[in-house]
Amino acid sequence: MAGSGDGEEVDMRVLVRGRHRRGNPLRRRSDVVEAWTALGVAVLLVVGVPLAGVWAGRWAHDEAAAIAAVQRADRHTVRARVVGGAALPLPATEDGQAGARRAMVRWTEPGARERTAVARVPAGARTGQVVDVWFDSRGRGVGAPPDDTAVRQHGVVVGMCAAGGAAAVILLGHGVARRVALRHRLTEWEREWARTGPDWSRGRT
Repeated sequence: MAGSGDGEEVDMRVLVRGRHRRGNPLRRRSDVVEAWTALGVAVLLVVGVPLAGVWAGRWAHDEAAAIAAVQRADRHTVRARVVGGAALPLPATEDGQAGARRAMVRWTEPGARERTAVARVPAGARTGQVVDVWFDSRGRGVGAPPDDTAVRQHGVVVGMCAAGGAAAVILLGHGVARRVALRHRLTEWEREWARTGPDWSRGRT
């Protein structure tokens, strides 16, 4: 009895293994491709997208930090009094300083030398008000160099945009791959039906 039971158990294992080897007869090659594509998309979304965001964010942070360091070395600030009416607001994208205006300012340099120049002043600056203004090595009025907070924010924004763009590209590619797989599946079904359809119809009649 024990030997019979062992034989039945062995036969069952062989049968199960045989079924696994044969696989699902209804599964097409396009189904396998689509399954692997979905797995690849999941891996890219979970691993690739964050890595792309981190890499882009670090690159943008390093670039912005380098530019800020160069500007800090080239620019200096002075305390000056606004002596002329503020002109129209500057474009918000110019030096990244929104709401700035150009106005005539006057200050006294070491050695009691008085200087007057056109510089960038805050939007609400009025005549007679003392403000901090920035000049470059050529004496031109410029905006303040980015601080550490602005550099970090730039890196974060670029990283988020890169991650979002990577996710959009991956999902778009997945959508295209699914449409291609669907077309292949329909083609395979039509090919199978062309072979088995006549026999099926003849058997029913």
